[in-house]
Amino acid sequence: MRILHILDHSIPLHSGYTFRTRAILQHQRALGWETFHLTSPKQGKVSAAVEEVDNLVFHRSPPLGGWIGAMPIVNQFALVSVLARRAREVIAEVRPDILHAHSPSLNGLAALSAARSCGLPVVYEVRAFWEDAAVDHGTSSEWGVRYRLTRASETWVLRRASAVTTICEGLRREMIDQRGIPAEKITVIPNAVDIEAFKVRECADPALRAALGLVGKRVVGFIGSFYAYEGLELLIRSMPAVLAHDPDVRLLLVGGGPQESALKALVRELALENCVQFTGRVPHAEVQRYYDLVDLLAYPRLKMRLTDLVTPLKPLEAMAQEKLVIASDVGGHRELIRDGENGFLFAQGSAESLARKVIEVFSSQEQWQRIRTAGRKFVECERNWAASVSRYDGVYRKLLTGHPV
Repeated sequence: MRILHILDHSIPLHSGYTFRTRAILQHQRALGWETFHLTSPKQGKVSAAVEEVDNLVFHRSPPLGGWIGAMPIVNQFALVSVLARRAREVIAEVRPDILHAHSPSLNGLAALSAARSCGLPVVYEVRAFWEDAAVDHGTSSEWGVRYRLTRASETWVLRRASAVTTICEGLRREMIDQRGIPAEKITVIPNAVDIEAFKVRECADPALRAALGLVGKRVVGFIGSFYAYEGLELLIRSMPAVLAHDPDVRLLLVGGGPQESALKALVRELALENCVQFTGRVPHAEVQRYYDLVDLLAYPRLKMRLTDLVTPLKPLEAMAQEKLVIASDVGGHRELIRDGENGFLFAQGSAESLARKVIEVFSSQEQWQRIRTAGRKFVECERNWAASVSRYDGVYRKLLTGHPV
């Protein structure tokens, strides 16, 4: 089986998108499938038309330049045109059996255009509805013109693709209920983790713990990007109530992003400088050392379409390390976490509920090992990449044998 994956961007860039892609490709190859990989102009400036990264060969598209690249809407049409042309070149070279386009819909449009000239089936994979992500990033307003155009483009691709895959039930339900996509056309390929990549570690680096002022402290932590929808302001606002009950709790925030300055200002406003530690971004190879310091990983995402529909990857990574997790009860988290069984949930948007739950967790240490073990078992049994990627087999084979999906 030969599959050409058409992607927004890939490694060596680092993002949840690129890490999911790498896992999919590696595990498809472990199944004996031949995979080929093409990235869009959004990969940016590249050194060559073909590039090898982590033993994976990527065909690159030329970046958009000049006035076309700077023109809103016009640059989107140009991207589709460039990517479709590059896809036709790669198809002629590698002769795939299936085109597998991944979010956003621009990649699906390019794949459908290229497929028309060669009669190949197109699988379209939805990782998120990018119009919703754009709202949070401030590049679009909900139900504004750009939002509606992006949504319409997504729906157009969903209706014309030969088969659709997506990462969670929330997105699948939205496609069926709100966009009229037949349920039998959609297969969920959930986010997962490489269980072997995450070790259960007993001890943190004592030098790092001392350097961050965490010796003898119970640590609540967040490791990731500082976007507004992550709810980190809520996490900081919960700290005074937590500290009133237990002054030895500390908050560790590892990473950076658009909200960093505002979060630091809030810490100063609440006089929490001695209790909240910002590390800044750390090298990927060093992230494990910071995970090891944390007793309770917090994911206080705010309620919006993006967080209700999409399951995040970070809680799974934490559970794979037998870490305790606490998360807001938005839809994406409820697909992963069962309160009191493999983690903890609190009422979204409520700093009071978050503080109460943190206090409850730190006051009931006798249940920690049971919940940690359940979290690791959930990942091992239900959310490992080998099991997740195996679901593509039925999708691809139905297309190759001519049966409708």
